[in-house]
Amino acid sequence: MTARPEFFRFHNGEKATLPFAEAEYHQRLAGLRAILSREGLQAAVLTSMHNVAYYSGFLYCSFGRPYAVVVTATECVTISAGIDAGQPWRRSVGDNITYTDWQRDNFWRAVRSVTGEGARIGYEGDHLTLAQMARLDGFLSPSHSTDIAPATMVQRMHKSPAEIDLIRAGAAVADVGGYAIRDAVKAGVREIDVAMAGRDAMELEIASRFPEAEYRDTWVWFQSGLNTDGAHNPVTGRVLERGDILSLNTFPMISGYYTALERTMFVQEVDADSLALWQANIEAHELGMSLLKPGATCAEVTHGINAFFAERDLLQYRSFGYGHSFGVLSHFYGREAGLELREDIDTVLEPGMVISMEPMLTIPDGQPGAGGYREHDILIITEDGNENITGYPYGPEFNLVG
Repeated sequence: MTARPEFFRFHNGEKATLPFAEAEYHQRLAGLRAILSREGLQAAVLTSMHNVAYYSGFLYCSFGRPYAVVVTATECVTISAGIDAGQPWRRSVGDNITYTDWQRDNFWRAVRSVTGEGARIGYEGDHLTLAQMARLDGFLSPSHSTDIAPATMVQRMHKSPAEIDLIRAGAAVADVGGYAIRDAVKAGVREIDVAMAGRDAMELEIASRFPEAEYRDTWVWFQSGLNTDGAHNPVTGRVLERGDILSLNTFPMISGYYTALERTMFVQEVDADSLALWQANIEAHELGMSLLKPGATCAEVTHGINAFFAERDLLQYRSFGYGHSFGVLSHFYGREAGLELREDIDTVLEPGMVISMEPMLTIPDGQPGAGGYREHDILIITEDGNENITGYPYGPEFNLVG
């Protein structure tokens, strides 16, 4: 019987059009190789969805299987499971090795075929499980290993012009979803019906703008009433009623890149207590956007908005940090935690960073104005301030609907 292979190359078909030009990926890989050189490493074994996509172009679907991109001084090789056949090679800027499931840990044997044994390895400490770290040590026998996840995150936080173009397109798609949701809101319809209208509109817009892309993971969280208390509450079948507070959240996903639009709305009418809270959150939102400029730190921006809420006895209702970075991330993967508007983040804002402003107040059920209030815009840090690339309006003049 012919021996079954542990791994092989299945270069099926022709290379596909990637989200970015080859030169963009080569520039990213040059940055990664600079990290390896600085740390005295010979190879990077990157296993997260965001880093595999960022450096190779391939956005994997794990379904419980390990994936990686292995980068050395001369090679960039994605390691993928046999279930994906030739798609990872077509969607990778470099080489690809397919590992088989005839025996356990063929993934690590495939990785070893690129790194060899005894090399100095960089890995992602915030992604590898203890079990997979033990396998890295067992199969690769590194002479030295270093967590390079923080360094790769810093690289991803600084967007290239091509990335900014894609993020700008994503913000425009999010606006399309917002307008579709606004048109669908009526007393008597369900959250899920409104959410589907927004999602369908965005998927069609993405397909129109990016005809050669892969389409996946675009979604809407549309919440009403009590369901607005959390930013990430799932959609339900709740029926909208007159006077309901609503939270519009559209999330187009374009080739692994996340953008968002989030707005407070009300069905047909808004009571005085709710209107006052809504307006206070809008004022905090506008203050926050004015503070996003080069040279400011994330903590300084956060303290400025905190002071605004504290003066109005509202700080205790703040739900979370006031904003975050954009790029290769989604609710499934990725987080550029070094660029979040929180008290414990001292990152200095620099031109080319992209960040949201999204203050949220949650008033508990039973209190006047109960519900979650949130506005969200995407801003590009420029040389002298910022550029807001979100177009859908906020506030009661446009978002009292139905």
